[in-house]
Amino acid sequence: MSRASVGSTSPLTSFRLIRRRTPTSLLATTNAAVAMPDDRRPHPSLEVVGDSFLPALKTIDRPYHPYPIIGWNCHVETIFAAFFRSRPAVRFRRQCLRTKDDGAVALDWVAGDDRLLTESSPVLILLPGLTGGSDDTYVRHMLVRARNNGWRVVVFNSRGCGGSPVTTPQFHSDFAYPLGVEKQTDVQFYSASFLEDLCEVVAHVATRYPNANLYAVGWSLGANILVRYLGQESHSCPLSGAVSLCNPFNLVIADEDFRKGFNIVYDKALASSLCKIFKKHALLFEEMEGEYNIQLAANAKSVREFDEGLTRVSFGFKSVDEYYSNSSSSDSIKHVRTPLLCIQAANDPIAPSRGIPRKDIQENPNCLLIVTPKGGHLGWVAGTEAPRGAPWTDPLVMDFLQHLEKTGSGTSESCSKSDSAMQNAESLHGVEV
Repeated sequence: MSRASVGSTSPLTSFRLIRRRTPTSLLATTNAAVAMPDDRRPHPSLEVVGDSFLPALKTIDRPYHPYPIIGWNCHVETIFAAFFRSRPAVRFRRQCLRTKDDGAVALDWVAGDDRLLTESSPVLILLPGLTGGSDDTYVRHMLVRARNNGWRVVVFNSRGCGGSPVTTPQFHSDFAYPLGVEKQTDVQFYSASFLEDLCEVVAHVATRYPNANLYAVGWSLGANILVRYLGQESHSCPLSGAVSLCNPFNLVIADEDFRKGFNIVYDKALASSLCKIFKKHALLFEEMEGEYNIQLAANAKSVREFDEGLTRVSFGFKSVDEYYSNSSSSDSIKHVRTPLLCIQAANDPIAPSRGIPRKDIQENPNCLLIVTPKGGHLGWVAGTEAPRGAPWTDPLVMDFLQHLEKTGSGTSESCSKSDSAMQNAESLHGVEV
């Protein structure tokens, strides 16, 4: 991580011209496009739900060929991608943001982009998976591809992830606690149920680049949070498009499968990563009272144990199952009004295929789903760059985003920020390092 001069920005109070297409205008643009040639039909090896954006995907007609041996087993592929995929070199400039509940998140921008790109260059916000950050290989590959296409890219490191700190214990006044649950004074930690940080980050980026279209790509739990955000914001979402990859969608189903067979290995590994993050900030939790089980969280052998000891209590849920049910993005699809591409692997051991809300995706003209026969979790070791290069998904993702940006040019609409977006922007203070 590169280090530059330390400074600060004043609270953000300016209005923004949101350059985004409405779903209606986008669909009109898509429907008016030339029909897809016969040789550009989705290949039979792919399951495709929806058809609004298919003409934009240049390689959708090609078969999915998993890399020999590595790509034949979901666990081998998942582990290979996690440990042996190449990591492109990127020099970052970190911006630490203080949120309105006095928490902190870290945004990693590509160093030098402000000199090389224009103010209207499209901005891509990347949301890594659970405990992930700017160092993850799949994040780096997507970042480099987008950057090579002239996009400005920023990685959103959630609280405690990617070196982003967990700070002071303070209750978040805007969080919607379940009925009958008393609001508490808590340390805010990483959670699938908490969308406020993403709201504030999007508002900050929008204010920083008011003439640019904003897009987002999320992986795994980051994808779950992104889709929930799209559903919550619905018609007022400031993003012009989004991509969800390896989304568990239904966290109850994902939790069931997470505790079976070889998946226990992933469960223990993620729990270990959560415990490491937790122990770095253990002093903040020493005097927490009520239902907290700090010892269970600190020594959790599974993600479920960690969520039982800390996460579900912090966010006011009576049980882990209630937390998972209320934090699932499967119910958000029907409310999405932003163009959304979802890519899943049929053999994903962590994001089960049976949890995909196919019916809701089919009925929502703003959504397109592609399911590959193989791929594992965050693997997709296939395509021209296999086995150690970018995932098979990256070219499709870039085609989709480029299509949205291209068809959106000249259809900008002028509007001021909503009150909530203004409040989010005003609450953020930034320190760049």
